[in-house]
Amino acid sequence: MTADDPTTRRWHWRAFDTAAGGLALDLGLYAVSALFAAITAVTSTLLPHRAWGAVAAVGYLVAALAVVVQLLLRRRTPTSRLAGLPARWTVTALTWASTALLPVIWQSVERTAGRTDRAQEEVLVVEHAGARLLEHGTPYLGPDAIAALPPGEQLLGYTPYQPGMALFGLPRALTDSWWTDSRVWFAVGTALALALAVAALRRAPATTAGPAAPQPHRDAALLRAVQAATVLPICALTLATGGDDLPVLALCLLALAFAAADRPGLAGIAVGLAGALKLFAWPVALVLIVWGLTRRAGARVAAGAIGLPVAALVPALLVDRDALVENVLRFPLGHGLVTSPAQSPFPGYLIASALPAGRIIAAALLVAAGVAIAVRLARRPPRTAVTTALICGYGLLAAIALMPSTRFGYLLYPLALLTWAPALHRPTGESNIPALDELSGRATSA
Repeated sequence: MTADDPTTRRWHWRAFDTAAGGLALDLGLYAVSALFAAITAVTSTLLPHRAWGAVAAVGYLVAALAVVVQLLLRRRTPTSRLAGLPARWTVTALTWASTALLPVIWQSVERTAGRTDRAQEEVLVVEHAGARLLEHGTPYLGPDAIAALPPGEQLLGYTPYQPGMALFGLPRALTDSWWTDSRVWFAVGTALALALAVAALRRAPATTAGPAAPQPHRDAALLRAVQAATVLPICALTLATGGDDLPVLALCLLALAFAAADRPGLAGIAVGLAGALKLFAWPVALVLIVWGLTRRAGARVAAGAIGLPVAALVPALLVDRDALVENVLRFPLGHGLVTSPAQSPFPGYLIASALPAGRIIAAALLVAAGVAIAVRLARRPPRTAVTTALICGYGLLAAIALMPSTRFGYLLYPLALLTWAPALHRPTGESNIPALDELSGRATSA
């Protein structure tokens, strides 16, 4: 057994992940997160981020201290319930409450009281979209209406989301209160989707044949996956200051959980709801449809995965087609009246900005990555939820790296999807960690 063997890699990862009953990695996660939040509070140029960091640093520090206490209890009494898996779930829940939910409420209250520096622009965009949906039947402004805005306000006139996102802005359109802040409803949607995903995975059979994996191993992998989607700073910060990506991510994770539970129809509905909110869910929907085809359930997956986003687009298309095209197609592709400020130093952006015809080169690389993934899907379609999650995670990682306009925060999608994969694994033996090897193993055999 060499260092490059999948079995060896699985053993190394599992040894790292389960050291001290999983508490060692918990401590590292919370300690590094506390440092990140403290640095953000001091150095960030974005005021909502600074406000988040000041609150979250305390929450992460308290969580790290709680894990230190758990480690001491475990060393003294290895079977102590206060150091076991249920206690780790409790610490995770309290950490999310203190580093994401509390900052959401805090900033929403201060914003309602008159602070203008307690929300990122996407919060305003979603709420304006909700008001337009309520008044005009479409969340989008047409190109003429956007052009008529003052130059400094034209960017906020765009709604580069799918029509369903405007639903999160409806409460603010009805009444002005802290609880109608769109971030509050992003948090509600995220929590509901993740709770359903956890319930679906816990109810799912461990395997269709052979002995089931021990429940603690499955629950430990699920806890790690939930941590990645909630208390990881990139997720907690995003929810507290902007938040629109979190319900999309949570619905994609719910869809994969339903796939692991062998419920293709519900998987299609969940990813279809995500696709009705944002384009980032559409690649996940495509891969899930291919997964469904391997189980003779492609039509059931596609009914929700394609039907729900199309149903959401039809009313906006009928009310104002030009407005829909301007916001959903032209602006994201860089052909709107103003350009997107989404710029992070990933390869696609660097190529587009530094090389002659750089945007064409970056676009060609992005297309090439898409073709490579399409060939992979055609030659070896994913037959398990694990492989589906891995393809989605690595595919979105490649897309984010090669897109000419992107944000660092978008990395929450591939990070959460790749960490979610082990929790979807339904092994026939004892191990619950080899999810990351399934894709590489099949690629090697190809």
